[in-house]
Amino acid sequence: MTTPPPGPLSGQSALVTGASSGIGRAIALRLARAGATVWATDVTEEVVEGGPPVAVPLAEISPASRFAPLDVRDHAACAELCQRIATEHGRLDLVVPSAMTPGRGSLAQTTPEDWRRVMSVNVDGVYNVLSGGLARMLSQEPVDEVRGRIVIIGSQHGMVASPGGFSYGVSKAAVLQMMRQIAVEHAHEGIICNAVSPGKILTGKSGPAVAPEMIAYSEARTPLPRLGTPGDVAQAVLFLADPATTFVTGHNLLVDGGWMAG
Repeated sequence: MTTPPPGPLSGQSALVTGASSGIGRAIALRLARAGATVWATDVTEEVVEGGPPVAVPLAEISPASRFAPLDVRDHAACAELCQRIATEHGRLDLVVPSAMTPGRGSLAQTTPEDWRRVMSVNVDGVYNVLSGGLARMLSQEPVDEVRGRIVIIGSQHGMVASPGGFSYGVSKAAVLQMMRQIAVEHAHEGIICNAVSPGKILTGKSGPAVAPEMIAYSEARTPLPRLGTPGDVAQAVLFLADPATTFVTGHNLLVDGGWMAG
């Protein structure tokens, strides 16, 4: 039996938030298969779409990887976890803020409580994780001129209006601007920061977003003859995380089957 060649992320440590289900789960597993030691985090181990907790398949791929509970709304907890990863592995190489919560309704329908709930996770949570992660990255020596990589999970709804999703669309526009700010302000310090913005991704969850009429609309709007999967997004994250992807920063990679090109 031959030993498989090392993956592109071998020897690296990665933090992925929102990793219990859906897109975050797929990202954590894909990075582990690429050789990274992954810290998969979420506020709960419960899997929304079913299946075993992410720690089970993660351990099968990478015994050194693990699940760690994390509420991204807690700034101190995010900083502490980033420090723990850096301490145990010697450095923190990659941060992927994927945790999110949906928001529905127009501005007129959005209560202060709804607004705060969405922003506390989708904006404050991303800030908290990036704040802790960036602090660790800036304190470590560069490897091939790179101190650390960040891949933020955005959305096409952060680029165009999201009818019926005021707070969600605004939150995703905010994190895409975070990506641009970090990419420009910290490029000279060896920080690579990009984003992946999914289109219609079928994660297995139920609800209004996957009602038959919504699926039919999404299929009609997507030039490619299928809708996206979490694996499509995970592969895009790996592309931006791969050390072989050089001279790319400040970029928002669309994973939407051509939706935004139409």
